[in-house]
Amino acid sequence: MNTDITASTKPEYPVVDRNPAFTKVVGNFSALDYMRLSTISAVSVTVGYLSGIKPGIRGPSMVTGGLIGVMGGFMYAYQNSAGRLMGFFPNDAEVARYKYKL
Repeated sequence: MNTDITASTKPEYPVVDRNPAFTKVVGNFSALDYMRLSTISAVSVTVGYLSGIKPGIRGPSMVTGGLIGVMGGFMYAYQNSAGRLMGFFPNDAEVARYKYKL
């Protein structure tokens, strides 16, 4: 079974890098990606705090919620950044930035 996404779905936008490295994807985070990461983290910290009020474990619950939020927000930002580099999401800024490397 072929699990390569490029075999089943063709990019709709120009491809900047078909197989971007981790450092390139993280370096390509936009301001919107950082905003999403911080928003998801903040909401998770708040939910963790509120869910720990009744049993009296606000601190540990808040830290756990924060860690889950940071990991989830990072994965969401990474997915968006990699998708733009691979041409699956709108990527006008990336095409302009890397136009000489295409």
